[in-house]
Amino acid sequence: MASQAISSIGDWLSVVAIITLVGLKWNATPMEVSFVILSLALPMALFGPLAGTFADRFNRKALMITSDFFRAGLILILTIADSLLVIYVSLLAIGTLSALFIPAKNGKLKELVHEEDMKSAMSITSMIDSGTKIIGPLLSGILVAAFSANMVFYIDSMTFMISGLLIVMLPRQKHVSNEMAEKENRQITSFKEDFITGLSYIKSNRFILMGLFLLGVSLMILQLSDSQIIVLLRELTSVSPDLFGYLVTSAGAGMFIAGWLLSKKTDYNPYFLMLIGVCGIGTSFGMMGILTYYDFGFSIFWGCGLGLTAGFSAGLTFVPFQASVQVNTPVHLTGRVFGVVNSVTTTATIVGPLLGGWLSTIIGVIPTFITTASLLIILSLAGYLTRNKFARRKVDVTESKQGAPSEATS
Repeated sequence: MASQAISSIGDWLSVVAIITLVGLKWNATPMEVSFVILSLALPMALFGPLAGTFADRFNRKALMITSDFFRAGLILILTIADSLLVIYVSLLAIGTLSALFIPAKNGKLKELVHEEDMKSAMSITSMIDSGTKIIGPLLSGILVAAFSANMVFYIDSMTFMISGLLIVMLPRQKHVSNEMAEKENRQITSFKEDFITGLSYIKSNRFILMGLFLLGVSLMILQLSDSQIIVLLRELTSVSPDLFGYLVTSAGAGMFIAGWLLSKKTDYNPYFLMLIGVCGIGTSFGMMGILTYYDFGFSIFWGCGLGLTAGFSAGLTFVPFQASVQVNTPVHLTGRVFGVVNSVTTTATIVGPLLGGWLSTIIGVIPTFITTASLLIILSLAGYLTRNKFARRKVDVTESKQGAPSEATS
């Protein structure tokens, strides 16, 4: 978790610094700036399931350390980059290593944390992500203004090195006997067989399948408007230039609060909380659109308030699903399952903004927010009406206890 906090802050430092470099100093076009984010996200969307299979077949600790150290070196390439092509290639490589790191991290967490503590652990990792989302951009802006983008890249490289060194101190494997069992399984199965086994497990588990559908669809719908918030704020006649930053910070604070509450109370129904979260996001975005349409004053107050409720609702959507998947997935399948989860969510964050930009151009930004709100509320109601059919977790594969790998049946 310390490693995650340090490297996550470093990630936000470099993202803001790269955008500043190519957008302001190099005068890149809007499309060229968009390719910066796409270069980081595309490897996760394309290679997530494959990376998850790698994370299950090989030593997770070694994969995490290798990923951190190589990313530390790749970040340094940005300090001497003289063209956008160099930046794109470097970010694609960094994104590929990140795609490998995340499922390996979730698998290692499964190895080390007892099942009864897993939901709290996942909630805390969500709090770390939310907290760094608040601190990272603010700190990056200060450092870029005080020094330069290159200095931020050096700092980010150092955070990856520190992260890797912290991971070195983790135990290699909690249970030696389990490690031997995994090695035997790896020797008699091919990469293709392992990949197919992971997909078969997801298909046979109703909670994961329907939860992933709800998460992916709601995230894509959310991104229709989330990517257009700055455009929505331009519709107000009197708006603070700092409102967008305050709104993003409020959303991060809302997710942080949700993660804190879920880390304290873990005996929840994850599917029901996800439905509440999706409905809450839709209501928050709908109110943003309505208040903007009527050009309601005091936008600094209602903007931050709705940002807080949207972030809190997002926490209720994402954290319970990931925590429950982590608890219920056998340790030897964790990488493959989270590889698919990360692939689906990343694809949604790529497709959603593209559709959102197109929709806002066609019908306008306020109708886009109303459409987003309506779709999310309808999705949550549909999920509630079908909860008895899909909320119950049904697993048709052999489940293994904490730290006890076993091969899934087809």
